[in-house]
Amino acid sequence: MKKTLWVSLMVLLIGSIVLSACGQSKKEDTGSASPSSSSAASASASPSQAGPVEVTFFAPQGKAPLEDNAYTKLVEQKFNAKIKWDLAPQDALVDRRQLLLASGDYPEVFLEGKFTNADLMTYGKQGVLIPLNDLIDKYAPNIKALWEKKPFLKAAMTAPDGNIYGIPRFNECYHCTYSQKYWMNKEWLDKLGLKVPTTTDELYTVLKAFKTQDPNGNHKADEIPLTGAPNKFVWNGNIDAFLMNAFIYNDNDKYLTVSNGKVDFAANKPEWKEGLAYMHKLYKEGLIDKAAFTQNDQAIGQLGNREGDEIVGSITTALVSYLLNVGDDKITRHKHWVIVPPLKGPHGVQLAGVWQGLGEFAFAITNKASEAQQIAAIKIADYAFSEEGAVLSEYGTEGVGWKKAEAGEKNIWGEPAKYSFDNLPPQDPNVVRNDSWSLLGPKDMSKEFRDSFASAQDPLSSKGYETRLAQATKQYEPYAPKEFYPASAWIKPEDTDTAAQLTTAIKDYVTTSMAQFILGNKDLDKDWDAYVKGFDGLNLTKYIEIYQNALQK
Repeated sequence: MKKTLWVSLMVLLIGSIVLSACGQSKKEDTGSASPSSSSAASASASPSQAGPVEVTFFAPQGKAPLEDNAYTKLVEQKFNAKIKWDLAPQDALVDRRQLLLASGDYPEVFLEGKFTNADLMTYGKQGVLIPLNDLIDKYAPNIKALWEKKPFLKAAMTAPDGNIYGIPRFNECYHCTYSQKYWMNKEWLDKLGLKVPTTTDELYTVLKAFKTQDPNGNHKADEIPLTGAPNKFVWNGNIDAFLMNAFIYNDNDKYLTVSNGKVDFAANKPEWKEGLAYMHKLYKEGLIDKAAFTQNDQAIGQLGNREGDEIVGSITTALVSYLLNVGDDKITRHKHWVIVPPLKGPHGVQLAGVWQGLGEFAFAITNKASEAQQIAAIKIADYAFSEEGAVLSEYGTEGVGWKKAEAGEKNIWGEPAKYSFDNLPPQDPNVVRNDSWSLLGPKDMSKEFRDSFASAQDPLSSKGYETRLAQATKQYEPYAPKEFYPASAWIKPEDTDTAAQLTTAIKDYVTTSMAQFILGNKDLDKDWDAYVKGFDGLNLTKYIEIYQNALQK
């Protein structure tokens, strides 16, 4: 079915939230130099053009001034531009963007605007964001080349009215695809003579043993069988992100399901209730950490890396590095932690949550931009879609943030690598790197590009963390649902405001009620019907209708 193909293709569009822990050097990966790029030069500004084009870019505030950034200076020189920066705190970026747009005093360019599809349609319809179709056609050869390789990307960028209002950071991060993961302490399993659980019943047995049989051997009842954290603090750290998929598909976002192209809602179904009952049972018996519903990433790290006896038995999260230090080869605790593949529930349900990241677009040009500013901006954006620009934008200076791979270096799949992060000069931890736009702005982070970087083949070494994540993710891939709601679906313009209001209200209602049911503040036998009835007041029918209509693009 045509829509099924579209939906399945969209799994490849993995957004970049991601991600502070995408490997051993992703927090400060930068780079500069001379990877090959046949198309980058064609986008350079004409040397005969008079003085630089001044243009204002909106972006998040970093630890170092962007006006002094080496990559900033590179693109300014390359494209005869002078960038002025309008910066906002990272945690207030969207709020500041909204204030600027509401006031009418907004910049010419949003380099990192975090626009949703609905935002692009709203501001495109108002004329605030300009269509980029002609600019891309004339001045963005690298984006067009990527479209040739990946036609679904162009389709995902194109609004229902045929216009392209924004450019995403295209990030085909494999381990991000199935990020609703579960990690377990195998040393404890081995000590108790248990195997990695494969069903919800087996998991209950394991967690009960962790709780009652003193697996850390200190003769204290200090073990935490299962911990986690809210998703806003730890990526997919909420326990339902993994566990609910043994009962019914949980996308950990809008709670939508798709079957034969028909959109439905998961969080009011009997299977959802059964999943809540299972998690309540675990919590009631002390098998789930009480702090799992409130603690942040720092608290998680303190639990896992505490000195002395190990006290955690398992954690729900995309990245085991939230809990344990994987970046120091002298610290070995993480080595006895293993991935737990999707569990089979009581009715045979066994699914992996599919994470998609094309829900946000980084780059957009406003109607404040002159023709010269538009051309300079699109060329700067397009440069990061060349191989050269992508390496320099994301990883900075050659020999500092990256280098060319040596003979024998391999990528996460054991194939010859082109670039490497290994054996680089040590960096002064007191000096902030300022030579890249890492995790900033649109760029090509496609599978081909990501797979060109080396990763140590030992998955338990500090430099093999990406390999470890890839191998763990491979165990989730077979359990992807046949259909799931694509994050890239475009809400119809007339529905954008209603969709935003309903989505916020319904997601808040689901997450709040879920915690109450799991903790026992609400009784599943007595309060479930009222909970389901509550969706009527939130206009769930309209919510489903809007998202169904969005698939008709």
